[in-house]
Amino acid sequence: MREYLLCLLAAAAITYLLAPSVRAVAIHFGAVAEIRDRDVHSDVTPRWGGLAMLGGLLVAVTLASQLPLMGTIFHDHRQIRAVLMAAGIIVVLGLIDDRIGLDAPTKLVGQILAAGTLAMQDVTLVWLPIHGTFILDPMTSLLLTVLVVLVSINAVNMVDGLDGLAATIVGVGSIAFFAYSYFLSVTNGYQRAALATLISASLVGMCAGFMPHNWHRARLFMGDTGSMLIGLLMAASSILLTGQVDPGGLTSGELLPAFLPIVLPLSILAIPLLDLGLAVIRRTRKGRSPFAPDKEHLHHRLLDLGHGQERAVLIMGAFTALIAFSVVSTAFVPMVVSLLGFLVGAIALAFWVLNPTHERLTS
Repeated sequence: MREYLLCLLAAAAITYLLAPSVRAVAIHFGAVAEIRDRDVHSDVTPRWGGLAMLGGLLVAVTLASQLPLMGTIFHDHRQIRAVLMAAGIIVVLGLIDDRIGLDAPTKLVGQILAAGTLAMQDVTLVWLPIHGTFILDPMTSLLLTVLVVLVSINAVNMVDGLDGLAATIVGVGSIAFFAYSYFLSVTNGYQRAALATLISASLVGMCAGFMPHNWHRARLFMGDTGSMLIGLLMAASSILLTGQVDPGGLTSGELLPAFLPIVLPLSILAIPLLDLGLAVIRRTRKGRSPFAPDKEHLHHRLLDLGHGQERAVLIMGAFTALIAFSVVSTAFVPMVVSLLGFLVGAIALAFWVLNPTHERLTS
């Protein structure tokens, strides 16, 4: 645990310390978010915050490579190399998009390139819980992996509409993911889950380190550079856990339901995936492109109800925590207890949503 926490703190510290320099560079090169009709921010704000987050990731991984108990992660360099190469591709894509603005097809090609880089280097889904364990053939494995990465990237990218929102959702979700993957990799000896644990710990640190610069009123946006990066890393850690852990070994103990590696990644991204799904349905019904921007996302609806930016972020973060930790808790307590806790939490959050203070915090 200490080595993972050390990597988490390193990622947080480096991200936090790099952010002011990244802000200055973004301003110098004109990578700033102008004020558009669909935006809720009221000031021109620099982007490229994802560069600072990438710096945090690289330092965390470099530190981990020097720690004795994490040596098994680096015995086979293919997977960690694939994650870092894909991260580099997605960051370059984000830098360009944040500076000049790319059309949706061009961004999609770049995202496919990054996803393919993962899939071609053994970061793939190899089984699904269909009629027990269904082993995927190589082509299906490749295509499904690319699809999962694309959905994760775009779900996080779409939900990044308020100061601190994407960092909050991914950070909170990554804490839940870390708890379970650590339980697998360390407590139960599943060494193949160790890389997923390291990535999730790094994600927590990256989001925590970026948050002071991104909380309302934000001085720096992560931009597509950051939102696509953390979406990619969420997908990579999920695939590394889901696709690499032997499902047969998860049924022998009372504490490890075999379905949990599949359900947990979905629960962490539940809010972004819901927002993405609603956006696609809403836009296609209107005869528009699924990628066409609008002002009807979940966070926009919370603002319309009377919640301020900070409160809306806390609400969506709370829902993410409730769903993710309810799923994780099934590994430690009876499912009926987890379900009861979820229902109580959902009722409390619903009351919170439906009773806004009507005090705008965006002014």
